[in-house]
Amino acid sequence: MLTQTPKPMAMRYSALALAAGLGLAAGSAHAQEDKGTVELAYVEWSSEVASTNVVRAVLEQQGYDVEINSLSASAMWQAIAHDDADAMVAAWLPTTHENYLEQTKDDVEDLGPNFEGTKLGLVVPADSDLESIEDINDHADELNGEIIGIDPGAGLMSQTETVLEEYDLDVDLRSGSGATMTSSLSTAIENDEPIVVTGWTPHWMFSRWELKYLDDPQNVYGDAERIHTVVRKGLKEDMPEAYAILDNFEWTPEQMGEVMLMNQEEDADPYENAKQWVENNQDVVEEWLAD
Repeated sequence: MLTQTPKPMAMRYSALALAAGLGLAAGSAHAQEDKGTVELAYVEWSSEVASTNVVRAVLEQQGYDVEINSLSASAMWQAIAHDDADAMVAAWLPTTHENYLEQTKDDVEDLGPNFEGTKLGLVVPADSDLESIEDINDHADELNGEIIGIDPGAGLMSQTETVLEEYDLDVDLRSGSGATMTSSLSTAIENDEPIVVTGWTPHWMFSRWELKYLDDPQNVYGDAERIHTVVRKGLKEDMPEAYAILDNFEWTPEQMGEVMLMNQEEDADPYENAKQWVENNQDVVEEWLAD
């Protein structure tokens, strides 16, 4: 015997079916509005870790999927030039990455500076007897015959090799990473030992310790630089909103320093810190968004 579904129950089934249909439609609409994936390349410097993760958080807030890849400086530029990455906010110009720009200028687009006030050079504790790069040979034995550097692919390292030649320094440049450099600096300061490291501003180490740059009378390291945003050719057409955000992105040493210090806390997660900073600074973020 067939039974008839009571009207209230039938109406309930109809409502559920309608809701399911609307859900499917909404899901379909969401799929159509998928903004795609933005791939960001960066070098493993504390400043670039901070800026890249902040840009990632902003783009994700605007509906993009974002992948970030840590590369050497040369590989970062080549990734943008060969469309293996969409953008970077880590291009140090006009000096540090000058050669990389020259090699790739026909295949990338420079959107201009996102940060001003950088500096490169050799750094020592503030109470060091060394005042100039020219003083290094007189203290070579105390320095164990070496300058502590960072990753070998960095433009700063190639400039420092030039410094060794131009000043005829009788020391070696020891490569490593940003982390090993600051670890060596920390140990030397703790033990009151002399040390010379390759350094740059912005960097959190200047907030943690009292440091100074050695004078560079021959100006091998050049004048103050700026950090630029560089994107692949065609990004403006492919992802105009993401392009606009990258083009608008610009922040101050104080803002970057705030994020870098957050990242030095024990068990810090740069991505989570960036999301927190973005959430706390929506007035700044609003200035970066596309019209």
